[in-house]
Amino acid sequence: MTRALGLVPAIALATALLGGAAGAQTIKIGVNEPLTGAFAASGTYVVNGAKIAADEINAKGGILGKKIELVIEDNKSNPTEAAAVAEKLITSDKVPVLMGAWGSSLTLAVMPKLMEYETPMVVETSSSGKITTTGNPFIFRISPPSAVEAAAFKGIVDKLALKKVDFLVINNDWGRGTAEDFSKMMKDKGISIGLVETMDQGAQDMSAQLSKIKSSDSETVIVTTAVDQLTLIFKQAAALGLKKRIITTGGSQNPDQIIAQAGAAANGTMHLTTFLPWFPDKTPNPEATNYFITEWKKRGFDFAGCTESFRGYDGIRTAAAAIEKAGKAEPAAIKAALWEINIKGLNGDIVFRKSGPEGKESGQSQPNVYLIEINDGKVGMKTL
Repeated sequence: MTRALGLVPAIALATALLGGAAGAQTIKIGVNEPLTGAFAASGTYVVNGAKIAADEINAKGGILGKKIELVIEDNKSNPTEAAAVAEKLITSDKVPVLMGAWGSSLTLAVMPKLMEYETPMVVETSSSGKITTTGNPFIFRISPPSAVEAAAFKGIVDKLALKKVDFLVINNDWGRGTAEDFSKMMKDKGISIGLVETMDQGAQDMSAQLSKIKSSDSETVIVTTAVDQLTLIFKQAAALGLKKRIITTGGSQNPDQIIAQAGAAANGTMHLTTFLPWFPDKTPNPEATNYFITEWKKRGFDFAGCTESFRGYDGIRTAAAAIEKAGKAEPAAIKAALWEINIKGLNGDIVFRKSGPEGKESGQSQPNVYLIEINDGKVGMKTL
């Protein structure tokens, strides 16, 4: 009896080891995105793009002989939830790398958790400069910060004959950072900065801010927010008779969705974007772009989502490339490998350069930035 009882711990240990081995048959990548709340539409697009990348990689045999498993969690468009989701993914789900978290405030909330648990994250969307300048070596961003957008825009402001510009931005790190970076660039170019108006992310009525802007002596207004608020702004601006040039930033506008929701009110608006699904042959990787768009449509998704979803696609491909290069699914090895990858993304080469204080640098890739314009309900490249 004593001998038989002594076998129990050994059997239990063997069972645990077998269970662990079974669980290790996939390589997990954590996905921290807003699937409910104010940014739900965008977060869902990103997740669907991520699924296309995972399916494509798995169809080709996976990485390191294993399939990718996306562990997807909803941060509810809330910074506190985003931090909690990151901790769960790292401590409970044991993911060695994450992708997230769409909005700048969401990503900034996650960053202390990455430091605490020494786990890298591929940032697919957030544009606040603070994300890569505050000294977090576990951050690797493939989307452009507002400073990169501003630098790209610097080359065309003269052609647009900008003289004085107002801002209407969402009142969070993303919006305020955009106003700051674009204002600095424009002041250096001799362009005057007028009003800087803000709006809460859940606001439905921006008529007060738009009325102030209408009465100002600027000829252009820069707008930064998510697609649903942009739609409201265009409609309310049209109702007020605001005739100023409107340019949006952030690459998250979904021009096709704006056209569908805002109708004629969207005509004449211009948008800085980082992907050209309307013109695949003008993208850095036409073959991959055509594959992605074909797969997106095959799954029955709305074409309008391409301007968001490609980031999820590129984000997972980036994480997978780092795991492959690392040779093992361990956070420290993946972090080191992210500095060495060089893959062709849908909006340019993904290569990380150092950003931030020495010794604690974050990684920042330099994607392409384009200016498009909506006219007669269609998207076109802005002719300058």
